[in-house]
Formats: sequence, structure tokens, C-alpha cells
Amino acid sequence: LAAALLPPDLRVAGAISGLPFFVIAALAAWKQRGLPSAERIEATRQAVASMAWPAFEALLLQAFRRDGFEPAAGKPPAGVDFVLERGNRRQFVAARRWKSAHIGVEPLRALQAAREAGDGDRVNDALYIGLGEPSEAARQLATAERIAVWRGDEIALALRGLDLKA
Repeated sequence: LAAALLPPDLRVAGAISGLPFFVIAALAAWKQRGLPSAERIEATRQAVASMAWPAFEALLLQAFRRDGFEPAAGKPPAGVDFVLERGNRRQFVAARRWKSAHIGVEPLRALQAAREAGDGDRVNDALYIGLGEPSEAARQLATAERIAVWRGDEIALALRGLDLKA
């Protein structure tokens, strides 16, 4: 483009000056290659919001199994919907309140308490899944306690390729 639009004495400088912008654009495109589009996120959000808990739970477990997690045997602790295991890592997942309009601190505190009471020999992660907007207190608690919070974008990414009509 620089060769076509610039005078002969500025073509090399023009081409070199545009190179960083090309590299940045290529890196941004590479990072976004596997992310769902805004339309896909909204379609997933609507599909998930209309599901009953058993259907949503089955989809989540299917997605986690695809990613190498297996549900732990036994009943999960209070405040946890299921416990997933992969290697020496255990992940406590709370997702039953996924339709709530707001995410408060109560379910996050229950999730954190279950994680703290978990098996000391394992690394225990915590994940809260919900479509609602977290309150400021919930955001602060999630950040302080390293609780991952999945909302529309993350849910759409996790459920990629799965049949949402269940």
C-alpha cells in the first residue's frame, strides 16, 4: 500500500512505519480466533436463561468432561452444586443460581467456605456461574478469594459446540 500511495522517496519509510500496526492487528486477531462472537454470546445467554436446572447442569458437565474434568463421587458440600476433579486439582462449582439477575456475596461465601473445608492434599479452585451482574461486594470477594466468576462470555466459550436446545 505504501508503494502505491507514497512518493518514491517515502515508500520504504511508509512501509516500515505501518509494520507495527499490522503486527498488532495480527496478534489481536490471533487472540480472538477462538472466542465467540457477540451474537453467539447473546444466543447462548438466551438459551441458557430458558433452561431448567437439569438441562443446564447436564450441559455444564458435558463441557467440563470435554475439557478433562470428571465429577467427584459423593454428595457435594453445602453451597456447591458439583465438584470436579482433574489430576490433583479439585474445583468446586456453584451454578444453580445462574438465572439470578444479581450475584451477591452469599453464594460466593458459601462456595469459599466449602473450598476451605475441602481436602487439604488437593488444590481447591472455586467457580461461580451466573448470568447476572455481580454486586461490588461480590466482585471484591471474588477477587480477594480468587473465585472465578463465569458470566455470558465465559459460559458461551465453555458451551461452544454443544447442543443448547436440550
